Amino acid sequence: MKLHTINAGYFKLDGGAMHGVVPKSMWNKVNPSDEGNMCTWAMRCLLVEHEGRRILIDNGMGDKQDEKFFSHFHPHGDESIEKNLGKLGLTTDDITDVFLTHLHFDHCGGSIKREGDKLVTAFKNATYWSNKTHWQDAINPNAREKASFLKENILPIEESGKLKFVEAGDGEEWMPGIKLRFMRGHTETMMLPQIDYNGTTVFFCADLVPSAAHTSLPWVMAYDMRPLDTLNEKTKIFNEAVANNWVLFLEHDPSIECVTLQQTEKGIKQKATFKLSELG
Repeated sequence: MKLHTINAGYFKLDGGAMHGVVPKSMWNKVNPSDEGNMCTWAMRCLLVEHEGRRILIDNGMGDKQDEKFFSHFHPHGDESIEKNLGKLGLTTDDITDVFLTHLHFDHCGGSIKREGDKLVTAFKNATYWSNKTHWQDAINPNAREKASFLKENILPIEESGKLKFVEAGDGEEWMPGIKLRFMRGHTETMMLPQIDYNGTTVFFCADLVPSAAHTSLPWVMAYDMRPLDTLNEKTKIFNEAVANNWVLFLEHDPSIECVTLQQTEKGIKQKATFKLSELG
């Protein structure tokens, strides 16, 4: 198995929303905001090469939205999926599977691109993976999440005939070496890959732990639908991570890719931070 960080770019979100009840006097020290209270976040995806498959986990927000949409989120930088696949000698056509942790625009927007007046799959040879419960929530969104579930990111996947739903249950193996964990605090049935990488567990955190700062239990996003569930889910995962020395892969931290945790007298804290490539 080989793992590669694939950065889909950077964007901005409101610092208060991203840090929930944590006061700005604390979070502004770890991710300083601009004059509009906006902080920079990564859209860090993961490529898994294993047993003849190239599985891309999440794919950022894409570039098909209009100027008004992007004015709210300020995408910036020169990173892209195409550029970073190119560094590996690959193109989007080489992706066999696109695994979507959930269908918020900053995680699945790169699934679909515009070709003239048509919306088509950006990874033309790939199967796209979601789950039935989350899919139904996304196509029938509640008022609070409606702005994050964009039909142009979602419906064309189904229309392409390339959509499949996972059959694995929580803690069960989806693909060889990849188990799935289901979380319901951030959004309904977000699914997080738990990857056995040469004997080390790499846990793709998505929006359960968007950044290194969120390894502090009370740092729960205001975007979460059920924040107390998120708190309980984080507690469970953190305990497993400490007991088994897991590596947490961070999708949104602007600079830190991976973190490990340790038990201290003051509770669970960060142990080390590093790049995925340092795992070898």
